[in-house]
Amino acid sequence: MKFKIFSLSLLFLLLATTVVSAQTTTIDFNQDKVGEAPSGFSTALTGRGRPGKWVVMKDPASPNQGNVLAQTDADTTGYRFPVCVYDGLTAKDVDVSVKFKPVSGKGDQGAGIVWRYRDKDNYYIVRANALEGNVVLYKVENGKRSDLPLVGKGRTYGMKENVHSGEWGTLRVVANGNRFEVYHNGKKLYEVEDETFKDGGKIGLWTKADSVIYFDDLQVTVK
Repeated sequence: MKFKIFSLSLLFLLLATTVVSAQTTTIDFNQDKVGEAPSGFSTALTGRGRPGKWVVMKDPASPNQGNVLAQTDADTTGYRFPVCVYDGLTAKDVDVSVKFKPVSGKGDQGAGIVWRYRDKDNYYIVRANALEGNVVLYKVENGKRSDLPLVGKGRTYGMKENVHSGEWGTLRVVANGNRFEVYHNGKKLYEVEDETFKDGGKIGLWTKADSVIYFDDLQVTVK
């Protein structure tokens, strides 16, 4: 009987610990000033070209009809990846989601999530592209971007997926150790395994080339 009581007490303690350890941060940009860069973020550029312009804007069509974060510089340099990194946390295992809207871009309309960010040349990135109609997970190592093979399918350059220009969608990645799960609009697309970046890093947002993208409701749960 004493053993059962001890076991139950231990179980409750473990459950309580699990709840406490899951820290969720949601950023909707509604407290930021329109026309300025978002507070608590820093920007960088992977590749070449102009560094990108990250600015808070209003979009009445956004999910909460409030402020959004926009990357508005449509520099057409091909190997150009503006990044906006949240400085408020560093973590390894995370569940990250963001709402995004591809606004314009003749060469690209790519919107992405960055995690385990070390610097502008080393991180993981998953992005949805409205012009290509796919969702691809890459690693950026020493400034070189490489798509990663899918578990059970091999190197397929991600997965074909309907990503609509001018419409809001949701991109999500769940990182546990060396395994990453990718979701689009609530649907699980695939998993990837990779061990390049084993330590924690920052979370961020990403665009490519001439993509003009709106982001909203960035949510990060640290496991």
